Amino acid sequence: MAVSAVAQLGISVALACRTFQVSETCYRYSPILSDENGEIADWLKRLTGDKRTWGFGLCFLYLRKVQGYFWNHKRVYRIYCELELNLRIKPKKRLKRDKPEPLAVPDRPNETWSMDFMADQLSDGRSIRTLNVLDDFNREGLCIEVDFSLPAERVVRSLNRIIEWRGKPETIRIDNGPEYVSGKLMEWAEKQGVLLAYI
Repeated sequence: MAVSAVAQLGISVALACRTFQVSETCYRYSPILSDENGEIADWLKRLTGDKRTWGFGLCFLYLRKVQGYFWNHKRVYRIYCELELNLRIKPKKRLKRDKPEPLAVPDRPNETWSMDFMADQLSDGRSIRTLNVLDDFNREGLCIEVDFSLPAERVVRSLNRIIEWRGKPETIRIDNGPEYVSGKLMEWAEKQGVLLAYI
């Protein structure tokens, strides 16, 4: 406002500064842009280009601890924001997974069973689990066991009940849940001559 008053009304700088309560030093100050600002900007562009997961903190620590520059963190952050590096979107981590093998379709019943758990919640907040066993040949549901807890012993007991009326499968397809990788289930499968196929 003091600058506008001096330019438009032609009053003295001293009078304008007294009127708007601004010191003359502040009025006459003009920032001197250092060549270091360009160097800081180059470093920040280079670091964020090479290290795409680095934010301001890691970039500043690298400049201070590794490169030995003693630039003020406020100054570096101001340049960081002017370059709009603070608006970068953090890239998502992509998990490299092997291409899954297509599931083989059995030619007859009792060749391959699939077994897995599902979970649900009652109206009072208690969680329940269901053990589901299917025949892969015709998608027939062989068993749905429901309880609050289904340890490996219950899984073995349910499988024995199915085998009594259905017969024994050649393979049971399962995931890597704790109930399925337990020693008790592996011992049961070895005794029964059933192959456990983990997916």
